[in-house]
Amino acid sequence: MHPIIALWSHPRSMSTATERIMRERGDLRCFHEPFMYDYYIERQVRVMPHFEPQDGHPVSYEAVRDMLLTEAEAQPVFIKDMSFYVMPHILKDEAWQGRLVNCFLVRDPVASIPSYFKLDPEVTLDEIGLEAQAEHHKALVAAGEKAVVVRAEGIRGDAKGVLSALWAEIGLTPADHAFDWQGAQPEDWKQVEGWHSDVTRSKGIRPITAEEVQAQKAKFEAMSREHPAMRRYLTHHQPHYEYLCSQALGA
Repeated sequence: MHPIIALWSHPRSMSTATERIMRERGDLRCFHEPFMYDYYIERQVRVMPHFEPQDGHPVSYEAVRDMLLTEAEAQPVFIKDMSFYVMPHILKDEAWQGRLVNCFLVRDPVASIPSYFKLDPEVTLDEIGLEAQAEHHKALVAAGEKAVVVRAEGIRGDAKGVLSALWAEIGLTPADHAFDWQGAQPEDWKQVEGWHSDVTRSKGIRPITAEEVQAQKAKFEAMSREHPAMRRYLTHHQPHYEYLCSQALGA
């Protein structure tokens, strides 16, 4: 049996770009948000825009879990997914016992919230995702499990350094080639192609600049005048973001 590495993210957290690096390693069977099928199709929490489900993909939580466990019988598995899809029921699921390697990716909600509203102005408070991430992380730590956190801004500043440190923490070997994307767009990204146009066109992760950070803040202020819920969502999720940052590698 092989490990299942889970990168628990929140939407618009640069998780797809991070997933691309994990895919480029070449030693992991990778899955893109398999549990969104349970959240949006099986349970029908709401309709997800820009989502074209793949034929034959498992739909229920249990079916997705069993697919991943079966895949891990043959090779190491990596999933990029959202804590709000699986919380809190994943914590009571004994089928995962000793199988999951849990990592968390967090991005400043001043940047992630406008990015979500641009694509889906009907986004819910839960879908911002940081609260579920924080509760997920706290529960794992309380259970004595390792739960490594990395910051998107840290990856933007030094992708190779931050992700190499993450890999060392979770037992993956170095893979310098993974930072230069050579392959075509992963096939399973097509189901959510409308969400990932930028990363689809990219060949790597751009460094973040002070000008970009200021532009993100200005964008939040401008968009929040049109979408007042953004400010309420930020207030709600900010403490959860700060908690996760306090747990990050190098914090």
